[in-house]
Amino acid sequence: MKIYSAAQLSALTRLFSATVFREMAKNGRSGLFRRLLEQTNLVECAGTRATVGDIFDSAFEILKVAGHRDEYIYRAAISHKVLLGTHSLRTASMLNEFRAGNCKADLVILNGTATVYEIKSERDTLARLANQVDNYKRVFAKVNVIASEGHVEGVLATVPGDVGVMCLSKRYQITTVRDAIDRPARICPVTVFESLRTGEATAILKAMDVIVPQVPNTQRHAVMRDLFAALDPATLHVEMVRTLKRTRDLAPLGELIDHLPASLQAAALSVSVRRVDHPRLVDAVSTPLHAAMTWN
Repeated sequence: MKIYSAAQLSALTRLFSATVFREMAKNGRSGLFRRLLEQTNLVECAGTRATVGDIFDSAFEILKVAGHRDEYIYRAAISHKVLLGTHSLRTASMLNEFRAGNCKADLVILNGTATVYEIKSERDTLARLANQVDNYKRVFAKVNVIASEGHVEGVLATVPGDVGVMCLSKRYQITTVRDAIDRPARICPVTVFESLRTGEATAILKAMDVIVPQVPNTQRHAVMRDLFAALDPATLHVEMVRTLKRTRDLAPLGELIDHLPASLQAAALSVSVRRVDHPRLVDAVSTPLHAAMTWN
């Protein structure tokens, strides 16, 4: 196996950053992409007809090797094998960096229930895991930790038995070590309220036939918080999933996903870009490599 320096791996990782993705969408090019590429050996290894998309795929193949993996590789695995594999963008949605108590959930998939996935890659420690899981249980019915093979034993020793444990194997396969138990009744309605946008919270109350009294805007947050505190957790969870699937719908991204290389699909699902910029992004990814090396 080829050995890559820490600087090369850092550059390869940053190719998949939100900054590069947004630059390509906004400008049809990315100077950062070119500068990062110059810190790797991918240009020398590329064929004469290589495109920007081919470079992303090559970088991904290097990064998905056990030992090199960062959070993006795990996000891609969940996106491909769970969201787009088991489910689809028409039947499920995905939330990224969703607030839950004093933590932010790495990734949440909404289907019939809400399932959070906490990523613990080779580059992570387990120091914060117990606190993260405690916070996630207050918002999501199912909690999973997906970890590297080296972290699995530590995860099992850290989290309660109702938390699912998954492993991303050396062959880039997701295996289930322990199934998560679906427990919507344990969520905390107030914590859920603090995680939502105002419009989402209002929609949930309306769907549950709860009338929000007319009060000054300065009092509205406190009043709605009190209304949420009185809700039945399991019923609230059903409405939360239904509402978030509508407000955070990813179905409009289906066409964009179809026109991007597999290595960039997880970025498209997690980095927000304007729909009008989608064609420009696709064109940038299709750019011949020799032309992309002039980007500034």
